[in-house]
Amino acid sequence: MESISTFHFKRLNDYTFIIFFLPCFLCQDCPSPSPSIPLVPEVLTFLDQRLAVVYPIIQTFKNTITSDPFNITSTWIGSDICNYIGFYCDHPPDNDTAIALASIDFNGFELSAPTLDGFIDQLPDLALFHANSNKFSGTISPKLAELPYLYELDVSNNRFSGTFPVAILGMKDLSFLDIRYNFFSGRVPHQVFMQRLDVLFLNNNNFVQKLPENLGSTPAIYLTFANNKFTGSIPRSIGDLSSTLTEVLFLNNLLTGCLPYELGFLREARVFDASNNLLTGPLPCSLGCLEKIEQINLAGNLLYGQVPEVLCALGNLVNLTLSNNFFTRVGPLCRKLIKSGVLDVRRNCIHYLPKQRSVHECLMFFLHPRFCPRPLSYNMIPCSVTPWRHNPRTSWKRNSSAYDALMRHRLL
Repeated sequence: MESISTFHFKRLNDYTFIIFFLPCFLCQDCPSPSPSIPLVPEVLTFLDQRLAVVYPIIQTFKNTITSDPFNITSTWIGSDICNYIGFYCDHPPDNDTAIALASIDFNGFELSAPTLDGFIDQLPDLALFHANSNKFSGTISPKLAELPYLYELDVSNNRFSGTFPVAILGMKDLSFLDIRYNFFSGRVPHQVFMQRLDVLFLNNNNFVQKLPENLGSTPAIYLTFANNKFTGSIPRSIGDLSSTLTEVLFLNNLLTGCLPYELGFLREARVFDASNNLLTGPLPCSLGCLEKIEQINLAGNLLYGQVPEVLCALGNLVNLTLSNNFFTRVGPLCRKLIKSGVLDVRRNCIHYLPKQRSVHECLMFFLHPRFCPRPLSYNMIPCSVTPWRHNPRTSWKRNSSAYDALMRHRLL
């Protein structure tokens, strides 16, 4: 998924602004200028007043940068801001004859600065800010909410800390939010899931809370909660995302409870990963309704029972990972997927298959009964299914944006 819009830039000569500084030759106490310093500084001419306004903001930020291994900031000189490396211009939405700083892309620059406050929050025409793989720190300024056009914000793989950036809640047009691989902590406000976000990447932070009950209110296509400390069960409201959610990652958290029957409503889902949690109970047969699903990973949980045949019949399934659980039975369709390498059921309690848990491990697990609410729902299938129709592909050719988000330096 390409998330960064491509701009085509045109320079206009409609507006010309000059910044100059008068020497202090009228002051008799002024020291004599050094021969190496010109008496009159270079005159700067800008294509538009909007560029003249942001010039001193950029220069002030440049002076706060403490590390620039690729010498990026050496290009941030003179009046031609649209040719600074990392800066892009376009016509602002409110004036198609003007030219303004519309986008910043610092991805991979490895710049260091103690804060971004006073920089991006002071760029009134900014629409996109991407800064993956830098060493920016501090917190995210609440003044970002005052930027009228900002709709993509990527500060992933930096050193930001503090609580979830509340400025996000005031950004009504934000559609892309990527704050993964930072040091944010605390709770994610439930209001985030009521915003019009297409992409929400929260993975690899220190968030600690129950998954919000209004999870199903988000229109997001891609969701990553991975590698945090989210607790509780997966909310039943996830079924409300039937027409939007394509990929969702819950892996490596502290989720508990049983898988909700409503997962079967996610008719657009292609990737579902809740591996390495504390989920328990049987697999709901409603999973057999996920006609577009390609990858399901539930490894490393406390799931048990039979692997539903309707799940193994899904026609687009490429990878079904159920290892390190306590499943006890598989049917003929699932055995075919095991043989083809699509289904992984290693370290379960299926005694007639190789590489299973010991009898003692299985016995100790089943000595402690576990119960799921609405037990009858686990046998319900809320769709029409055609058995024996699985024809698995040998490789997964489509890129996964959610899994890409688990790679620290991956640009999205």
